[in-house]
Amino acid sequence: MMFVGAMYVMTARGGQNGASFILITIAAGFVIYWVREIRKMSSPAEQKVAMPRNVEQKDWVYDLIKNNDGAMVFVAEVPGPEDQIDVRLSAGMLKIKGGQNFARDVQLDMSTAAEMGISDYKYRNGVLTIRMQKKV
Repeated sequence: MMFVGAMYVMTARGGQNGASFILITIAAGFVIYWVREIRKMSSPAEQKVAMPRNVEQKDWVYDLIKNNDGAMVFVAEVPGPEDQIDVRLSAGMLKIKGGQNFARDVQLDMSTAAEMGISDYKYRNGVLTIRMQKKV
């Protein structure tokens, strides 16, 4: 409103008619509208889309490789720094926790999983590699 008032005073001082004031007011309205629209489009809160947890789990891809000697290798992309990675194997369920509230459970083949144990795991550049072998 202050801007429109200032424009009115400027056109009145210049001795111009009311038509220029109306045109300036319309132009100012368009500028204000487009500035608001651009701010809405560029705000980060508008860009984030909340996804339910079950949809996120469907998008997660991993690979489970079974060797001829009975060993298994699990490879997956897991977010977070290395000190936040936690891997557990219990009752045929591989439980993986990482950064950013990442937690996934992977059901392993029950015929071999009961006698398996984690022999080694490595985490490099966001990729987790777990080696599982039969318990001795």
